[in-house]
Amino acid sequence: MNKILFTLYILASLASATVRAETSKEDPLAAIRDLKIDAATITSIKHDDSPALTAADGKVLRNNLPPRTVIKMVLHPAPGSNIRIEIWLPDAGKWNGRFLGLGNGGAAGGINPSGLAGSCSTGFAVATTDMGTNPAPNSGIGNREVWKDFGFRATHLMTVVAKQFVTAYYGKAPDYSYFNGGSTGGQQALQEAQRYPEDYDGIVAAVPAHCRTPLHAYFLWNDQILKKCPFTKTQEDAVIAAGTQYMAARENPTAAGRFVSDPRCNAKDIEAVIALALKMDPTLTKEHAEALRKLLDGPHHAVTGERIFNGIPLGSSIQASHGHLYLFNWVFGAEKKTDDINFGADFDTYTAALAPWLNAENPDLSAFAKRGGKILLSSGTADSIVPYHATLDYYERVIEQCGSLEKAQSFARFYIIPGMGHGGGGPGINQSPNLFDAMKEWREKGTAPNALPGKRAGDAKTAIEMPLFPYPTRAVWDAATSSYKPVEGPRGGVERVALRFRPATE
Repeated sequence: MNKILFTLYILASLASATVRAETSKEDPLAAIRDLKIDAATITSIKHDDSPALTAADGKVLRNNLPPRTVIKMVLHPAPGSNIRIEIWLPDAGKWNGRFLGLGNGGAAGGINPSGLAGSCSTGFAVATTDMGTNPAPNSGIGNREVWKDFGFRATHLMTVVAKQFVTAYYGKAPDYSYFNGGSTGGQQALQEAQRYPEDYDGIVAAVPAHCRTPLHAYFLWNDQILKKCPFTKTQEDAVIAAGTQYMAARENPTAAGRFVSDPRCNAKDIEAVIALALKMDPTLTKEHAEALRKLLDGPHHAVTGERIFNGIPLGSSIQASHGHLYLFNWVFGAEKKTDDINFGADFDTYTAALAPWLNAENPDLSAFAKRGGKILLSSGTADSIVPYHATLDYYERVIEQCGSLEKAQSFARFYIIPGMGHGGGGPGINQSPNLFDAMKEWREKGTAPNALPGKRAGDAKTAIEMPLFPYPTRAVWDAATSSYKPVEGPRGGVERVALRFRPATE
């Protein structure tokens, strides 16, 4: 191309860009109105200049939103699949150049506008999905397409489609793409890292429900035990107090007698806690003691004795540890009573049906790491909804796959948060550290996270501030300096879920 033609080409390009910018300013929907998405029904594309997000009752939830375009659609990748997606795109002048995928929670089935609004207000192009389980969890009964959607497909398709809209709307692909999810969102996060390593540059998997089918077996195990032998609130408090008191000798002075920082234990410890609980509350019976042995140990296969999942962590809630039985309805139908489901043949049927799609257990993250991906995981030690055991063991398997802790920590780090309940709260650290900002700083600036601030809100007597170090390092109180110092903690220490209950993915 000669200089004159090249100059004309540049001038034409600039003119085209100016026209596009003016058109987009006049009609911000022009760039995406005619975008074709496979197997999709676009239900709404609207531009919104209002700074407010308002709840159904008229309450203003947020009042700092930038002008934005909101896209709502339903994907139908297969008959029986209905995946709702919502995408929020701040106007070009307010966009920070990044795309963010947001995880869901529980059985999903809905879209959380508050999460979208929070991310949009800080400049992210953001999307989320109902994971295909709308309008209720029972939409998955006998529907294998819903199983696939909930397991992995909805999140991946949301990501692909959202990036199409981002690129069309802004005229360029995002500089970085991130995913942030907790609980079920943590399952989504790890599915993305394992199955679709090209989707995201950085991922946060907080309290991840990634060992999904064994986790729900834990819920059923506890549910059946507690129906036969219920605990009153007072009795539960005694069991929690016994666990906290027994473990106090292993604690930092700031935690001793208040919460359990490291609930890893053995059968001897469990027996000691049960004995102490019975002394603390005389209304606890031999039947309660036997129930506690099963609850604190966790489910085993009824025929082979293999480990299905670990038990309720010492110092955490008993009542929060059961329910969430919809996955069994998906396989056996709503008419079968969950009390009648056994941990032998029934459990094998359930595992074969759901585990290859729902579980995110592959420790090989090499493809994600090779392209520069960074991932942060976390668990709370007082979380009895998604206990820490499976994630600790998963991270150990990532280390084994990488060949060393150092290699694993070059792209993946795991934080165990002392005394935190499910997603926050709990008797210990009750304000979750900002894992997302730490991950973003790591991915974009190469600053690997080390000590993150851990806090418990409260008065002068109950407030706590302590550093949180990546596993296996832990904070230990140094009386000489009246401060915490990092100390290498123990590795492993939890019994591994049997391999056949974590089958290869499909």
